[in-house]
Amino acid sequence: MQSLKSPPSPPMRSRDRRPPRPRSQPTVRNSYLLAVVDAFWQFNPKAVTQNPVMFLVFVAMLVMLVLTVQPSLFGHIPGNHPRLYNGLICGILFFTIWLANLTQSIASGRSKAKAKYLQSLKNHLVAKKLAADGSISEVPADSLRCGDTIYAIAGDVIPCDGEVTMGTASVDESSITGESVPILKEAGADSASSVTGGTRIIADELIIRVTANPGEGFIDRVIALLAAKKSAKTPNEIFITVLLGLFSCIFLLVTTTLVAWAIYLQVPLTVPSLIALLVSLLPTTIAGLMTTVRIAAIERVTQLNAIATSASSVEICGEINTLVLDKTGTITQGNRQAEEFIPINGHSLPELAQAALIASLFDDTTEGKSIVRLAQRLGATIDFDPKYAQAIPFSRETRISGTNLANGITVYKGAVNAIQEFTRFYHGTAATELESIYQRISEQGGTPLAVAIDNDVYGVIYLKDIIKPGIRDRLAKLRQIGVRVMMVTGDNAITAGVIAHMVGIDDFVAEATPADKFALIQSEQAAGKIVAMVGDGNDDTPALAQANVGLAMNTGTPAVKQAASIIDLDSNPTKIINLVEIGKQIITTRAALILFSLTNDIGKYLAMMPMIFVGTNLQGLNFLRLGSLNSTIFATLIYNALAIIFLSPLAFTAFNFPWDNPNKLQQCHLIIFGFGGIITPLILIKLLDLILTAVGVV
Repeated sequence: MQSLKSPPSPPMRSRDRRPPRPRSQPTVRNSYLLAVVDAFWQFNPKAVTQNPVMFLVFVAMLVMLVLTVQPSLFGHIPGNHPRLYNGLICGILFFTIWLANLTQSIASGRSKAKAKYLQSLKNHLVAKKLAADGSISEVPADSLRCGDTIYAIAGDVIPCDGEVTMGTASVDESSITGESVPILKEAGADSASSVTGGTRIIADELIIRVTANPGEGFIDRVIALLAAKKSAKTPNEIFITVLLGLFSCIFLLVTTTLVAWAIYLQVPLTVPSLIALLVSLLPTTIAGLMTTVRIAAIERVTQLNAIATSASSVEICGEINTLVLDKTGTITQGNRQAEEFIPINGHSLPELAQAALIASLFDDTTEGKSIVRLAQRLGATIDFDPKYAQAIPFSRETRISGTNLANGITVYKGAVNAIQEFTRFYHGTAATELESIYQRISEQGGTPLAVAIDNDVYGVIYLKDIIKPGIRDRLAKLRQIGVRVMMVTGDNAITAGVIAHMVGIDDFVAEATPADKFALIQSEQAAGKIVAMVGDGNDDTPALAQANVGLAMNTGTPAVKQAASIIDLDSNPTKIINLVEIGKQIITTRAALILFSLTNDIGKYLAMMPMIFVGTNLQGLNFLRLGSLNSTIFATLIYNALAIIFLSPLAFTAFNFPWDNPNKLQQCHLIIFGFGGIITPLILIKLLDLILTAVGVV
């Protein structure tokens, strides 16, 4: 590629005009202190009403607060210290809500720090805007619009997302990816022409076309996601919230009807006792930790160096049963290189090299540049003025590109069958020779490109690609849990079949256009499948947008990143395995917490009911031999709050998903969280009752 001519020096290039570089990634040194404070702020009515279970606990706390001030509001309360009794219950309920808020605040602490750090990358950025006449003016970064052109040199922070149109430079993307190794960015390379706002040029210079308006860039989308984590509930979370609200209404009805039974049995039943019973029956554990599970899961995604642009996409990863992978740049490295020129039809190697050079004259892709380099090494040169030639742009429909010369001669290259169709090159010895070479290259997993001048085919270019390491073993894990893996590619059927066999994929679609990829996703979804698509090229954009989960590589174009729901900053397609694992962790962790909360209710109900109806036949069911009604109430409410503390590590870390035996986890859950959910409260309530009775608190 020709070297970039530096535009005139901008009038302001002194270092003091550049924004200071952030010293480091965000830390969590003060996150716990901030979480403690934030947990108190979450007592505002708007936040409390988002969770119906905790809202009932909040109302119960307010009632107990009123009864602490005026104990006789609902009639005479037995006992010597009703205010102290009611105040202690009010305090325990407050502590229960605060603990639920605290777990959410701790989980979102890192997210807030990351969002603040990314926002600092955007503040006060200045861009060198390049005008049509070549003049440069410094403007605020937020004044740039899609289509503007900017100029950036070594030391500059790239002010916005864009596409490199000229130049080659090393770019430090550690502020986004955490990876300290600079990335080479250059014009024309699908996998290396996209730049992200907030990254820094280390060496050389670039001319960049802006591809995102203010507020629509990559960092803006990440900040918006991190800032909305607390409020943006996923569909599954909304469903569980509604379900828990329904359970809460049932428990409220059950508690209310106990008043009639108490009157019938002539048992004094106080309002504090009813409130304690209601709160004990409510599934406060899952209600308090449900949002924490989601926030912590998204945090694990960011630790994987991936960005989920929606919280629901992470959960859906755990439900996918069809995975569609693009080949080039996803299964293989993507930067295909010209490995060999193979002449046919009586032409010599220098003739083929010369034709390949001319055909690739206007091809700025990575493979086009590799063809030019190989041809030049073989002695090919340009012996005419390129400004009198005309480019034949590549299209997915024709699968051909090349050059129209001034003398009317056309030199072009492309897929073998496309070249055959253009040249009517189907019969004879040369056609057989071409077919033989096509078969040999394809069976090696390479891509053959035919080169022709007018109707004369000169030979074949062998483009070599490399399969990304470890992808076969990781895809095998998906098949273990019933996920169907498919490959879709624009390559020929033989090459696609070889690559599919090498990575262990049974189904593939070859010679696919963007419309074919989109139709494939639609057909799978019509069959009731949850589909994930992994891609990195512009031709993958429609399919990524249509898929239930679209995973784009960070090396992809801006359009691809815009269409995807998850972006992998390491450009590693096998990371979909980790995302599936995190999605399943969300599902299994919530299921375990729901099971534990509901079975806990059984244990707490068995402990409290005999003590509430003391003096009746139910007293004989007091098999725990609890001391008194007051000690039982306090023990149960304290256990209710402590359960949130004990299970919060599970919400933060989740389970390790057993790929070899997924059913084993479900069996363990039934034993640990099902049977254990009944036994645990009985044991701990009895223990707390003994402690409270011994110290004489109640």
